[in-house]
Amino acid sequence: MTTKKQFNSFEEMLSGSDVPVLVDFYADWCGPCKMMVPILEQVNNQLKDRLRIVKIDTEKYTQLASQYGIEALPTLVLFKQGQPVDRIEGVVKAPQLIQHLKTLI
Repeated sequence: MTTKKQFNSFEEMLSGSDVPVLVDFYADWCGPCKMMVPILEQVNNQLKDRLRIVKIDTEKYTQLASQYGIEALPTLVLFKQGQPVDRIEGVVKAPQLIQHLKTLI
């Protein structure tokens, strides 16, 4: 049985993760963001041992959204060792997203 690490901050979680972290910047009112939910579930099912997915509500965490230059929703940002390495804006189909992520992780 594996246990999840506890982190005190977003930055600590990014830098302390054993695997790359895909951050989904979204808002509850965003229709395309809702379309990404089942897509991200497919990504998680296929890459769960190689990738962590974290959702950040841009309405609650406006400072984080601003810090990472989030201007469109949904925006996915892939972090490796705490650093952003890739960004995808808008809805992406699951097979394409999975294939793209596999090349980066």
